[in-house]
Amino acid sequence: MNPLQSNNIHWSENIIVADAEYIDKVAFNLTVYFERALNRRIPKADFSTWAIDVALDGGVREGEHETQVVLVHDKDKRQMEYFTPSDFERDLNAKAFRHEKFGEFIVNSLAVEKGFTTKDNFMADIVRTFCDQESVKRIMVVPDSEEGDGYEAVSRILQPKDDDEKRITLFAMQPMPTGNFRQEILGYSLMNALGISADELK
Repeated sequence: MNPLQSNNIHWSENIIVADAEYIDKVAFNLTVYFERALNRRIPKADFSTWAIDVALDGGVREGEHETQVVLVHDKDKRQMEYFTPSDFERDLNAKAFRHEKFGEFIVNSLAVEKGFTTKDNFMADIVRTFCDQESVKRIMVVPDSEEGDGYEAVSRILQPKDDDEKRITLFAMQPMPTGNFRQEILGYSLMNALGISADELK
């Protein structure tokens, strides 16, 4: 069963699909490291800043765009601990924000129930669905590239895809085996969302 199958669904031109627990874990790891390295408190990651940075890394440029952000999370997980806003249902699901230079960002959270499917397979199915939509031009995917089969599952979906009209970007914390997609380092967008500036790293 396709998790996004619907005759009435609206497809944005730009799509971000992220494993919510994974980006939260990376935000935690960066927080621990940089609080020690910079000797200061690191605030929670600003979700809107992170989403905008991922969109930019995925090829979105200034203009009146619409970008969908799909957060995939375990059903028993209520919120992210190192982002603000963080509560999947109360703060993020079916919410939107607007940026004066990059347009509207629409956020949805999708819960995966254990026993029905794995989160890795669920994300791969979502990515396949978006790839099949003609109106979708840019897809940015943040699978768990450290544990499980997330990165490999999404990569397998993308290997047969050779669509010059779509720009597909996968995010990880280090260079990974590539295919018919671009790669970006996830840490850059998260560091900016955590308020860590390049000047502090000199």
